[in-house]
Amino acid sequence: MRMFSSLYERAIVWARHRHAVRYLAGLSFVEAFIFPVMPEVMLAPMMLAQPRKAFRFANWSLLFSLLGSLVGYGLGHFAYEALKPLLESMHLLAPIQKGVENLQRDMQAHSLGLYIVLAMAALQPVVPMKFVTWASGIVGVPVLPFLVCMLIGRGKRVWLLALLVRIFGERAEQMLRKHIEWIGWAVIVAIVLLAAWWFLVR
Repeated sequence: MRMFSSLYERAIVWARHRHAVRYLAGLSFVEAFIFPVMPEVMLAPMMLAQPRKAFRFANWSLLFSLLGSLVGYGLGHFAYEALKPLLESMHLLAPIQKGVENLQRDMQAHSLGLYIVLAMAALQPVVPMKFVTWASGIVGVPVLPFLVCMLIGRGKRVWLLALLVRIFGERAEQMLRKHIEWIGWAVIVAIVLLAAWWFLVR
């Protein structure tokens, strides 16, 4: 089943629309907390069509990714609080709460290391930004450092793409198109594995 290829082709259509910047903003926003397709699939063809605006498009995507990351942060915090009674009834709350408290202690003791990990996680395309934003809200990472980490991590991704498009042109988009299905399913698998780790290991 080529689900992500279909989503990718839809993103390509959006990228050629006269309201492409609005679609890019929307995709960047929802990808930060729920949508499985990275905004880079729109960024690449938009940058290729107008190379001189590559970094402008990157900055629009980054801005709305940061706004979306705040939504993911809030969802992580409030969803966890709302689910506590259900988790308690399933006898899962105690081990999860213990894991959260351990992470909070680690965060207080090694805050710089945590922020570096967050920035690196936001940079990696295989680590879903959704997991990073939700987990940060659950643990209670301070909002301002959280946003700085997202800015550094996601900023490097979109600015690097802009630079690659300026240097390599269409070859960059062709590589993305070729591997989009693998990338999409890798993201889904990563979400499942990270969720399993969170609920079972911690």
